[in-house]
Amino acid sequence: MAKAKLRIIPIGGCGEIGKNMTVVELGGDAIIIDTGIMFPANDMLGIDYIIPDFRYLQERKDLKLHGIVYTHGHEDHVGATQHVVQAFPGVPIYATPLTAGLIGLKLQEAQVQGSTKINVFQAGDTIKVGPFSIESFHVTHSIPDCVGLGINTPFGLVVHSGDYKFDNTPVDGKKPDYAKLAEFSKRGVLLLMGDSTNADVPGWTPSETVVDAGLDGVFRQAKGRIMVATFASHISRVHQIANAAARHGRKLAVAGHSMAANIKMARELGILRIPDEMFVPLDQIGHMQKSKICILVTGAQGEPTAVLGRLATGRHRQLDVQEGDTIVLSAHTIPGNEESVSRTINRLFQRGAEVVYDPIAAVHVSGHAKQEEMKLLMSLTNPKYFMPVHGELKQLKAHANLAVQMGIPRERIAIVENGFVIEFDKQGMRIGDRVPGGYLFVDGSGVGDIGKTVIKDREVLARDGFIMVIATVDRKSGELVEDPEIISRGFVYLKEASELMSIVKETIENSLASSNGQNGRRRERLTENISRILYSETKRRPMVFSVINER
Repeated sequence: MAKAKLRIIPIGGCGEIGKNMTVVELGGDAIIIDTGIMFPANDMLGIDYIIPDFRYLQERKDLKLHGIVYTHGHEDHVGATQHVVQAFPGVPIYATPLTAGLIGLKLQEAQVQGSTKINVFQAGDTIKVGPFSIESFHVTHSIPDCVGLGINTPFGLVVHSGDYKFDNTPVDGKKPDYAKLAEFSKRGVLLLMGDSTNADVPGWTPSETVVDAGLDGVFRQAKGRIMVATFASHISRVHQIANAAARHGRKLAVAGHSMAANIKMARELGILRIPDEMFVPLDQIGHMQKSKICILVTGAQGEPTAVLGRLATGRHRQLDVQEGDTIVLSAHTIPGNEESVSRTINRLFQRGAEVVYDPIAAVHVSGHAKQEEMKLLMSLTNPKYFMPVHGELKQLKAHANLAVQMGIPRERIAIVENGFVIEFDKQGMRIGDRVPGGYLFVDGSGVGDIGKTVIKDREVLARDGFIMVIATVDRKSGELVEDPEIISRGFVYLKEASELMSIVKETIENSLASSNGQNGRRRERLTENISRILYSETKRRPMVFSVINER
């Protein structure tokens, strides 16, 4: 085993925000760290979410996959679990209690768990996964039960930070494990893989406890109902909201299936300690004083099908936005979701609600380290090599510059995007070839069947619409035997475009007449001619379909 190379391959999360997934290989043995999703960009029309392209692992028949180890339970780290479990049935999962609970709910809902075993460990435990001895250590983030990982290899210790910040007054009282990090440094750290999300932001990230004061201010001023939108997995924030509601004499109602399921699971595990009497069923709040109600809702990222998105458009079955409601967005907007979040906020204002969000009030704080904390992590671990992860290229570059400031030679820093192989042997580190590390689009029940061509077609349809021409011709002569049928959607309103339609009909007649009754490229030529005349007349390029029926 000592002769086997150590290979580290980011399948997702390097060069982007989200879908974090890393493969660690030692010879023919491998483990996966995290399997997350990414939200689609605005131009990825109809896409529900994106998962890592893990074809490399499927094609490596010689590779023994020993397990999937999770750092924490946010969607950008666990969201693709069901897809990976389907691809690699029976491969065991390793996670802390809350993360394991969130994964269990996800697999149960997808009905894909099968023979997959979820092994639960505590922060601080050492777990054996195949030939890998992995030492976990507690880190603070914006969700409980987060860990970083120290992976022992024949070439040295690889430290993966997970998502972290150095919060010395965390909501759950569990502080970062500074002692473990210092111990790693004494033993010698070969490679530090550090979260880069806030690498371009100077200073220190505030503690989660600053949100308590922000929520207190909102609850003190609100006269009517309060609705708070946050991530369904954000159990720490749910605890803070519940405490604020209790201090101000309000009961809690929960709207959103995922939110309700996660709260129930976290309470059963003892991670979320909220007494039963604090909760009221959603269908009973209509009989209560508005000043006594706080409703937890999903949809802080502006998702149209989540509770907040449906409230903004008046499509929720049990709730509506009323004059005097105060709606709090207690979450950071994920890059790419800015437009949908802004649109949701504006619609809520239109319906008479008062909307509170960061930076209007301190109702959210980042869960990721800023520059000074990143420097502290490097000081504590003193790594020989450094690899920034979890960030767009600009953040990876910024993090690398911090590492240089901390005395790590630039030639010992690996700035890579998804798919690049980082190899270690006796001679040190090198960046190897690239394996697939792109996008797999999930659209409804389809996974990976939507590619760039389909996305481009959807862009064209959304931008310029389509026009369909159905022409019936004489089988022998090829001439039109009746007026062609023209169907248009998203291009022009036919009843108000009679002049343009006359030009299109004339183009159809001329195109078919010039084909001399021969089939050949008639349909293709007809499509090209219609496209050309439409662009000439409108300077727009709708998608054109032609159908020629013979009689």
